[in-house]
Amino acid sequence: MSQLIVDIYRSTRKEGMYLYVRKGYDLGQLPAALITQFGRAEHAMAMLLTAQKKLARADAKAVIAAVETQAYYLQMPPSPSGQDDYMQQIPNSKL
Repeated sequence: MSQLIVDIYRSTRKEGMYLYVRKGYDLGQLPAALITQFGRAEHAMAMLLTAQKKLARADAKAVIAAVETQAYYLQMPPSPSGQDDYMQQIPNSKL
């Protein structure tokens, strides 16, 4: 399917973590481990998701595929800014 109406929930436990599910999906059916990791789900929005839709930090085709096969897509928060560049910031004289 190239389009899907999804509900998007934000995690109250971890900033930047979002959960995509099919519109109207009962969150009580999610795996217990996912619910524990995600925390309380706060509805952020509903949207029509198409394969061509541009998402900020996820590939729309991957989101659609995951929702269709496992009922959800979990978008993890980005790594803290600058953390990836840590080793690049150390001057050679300190190494």
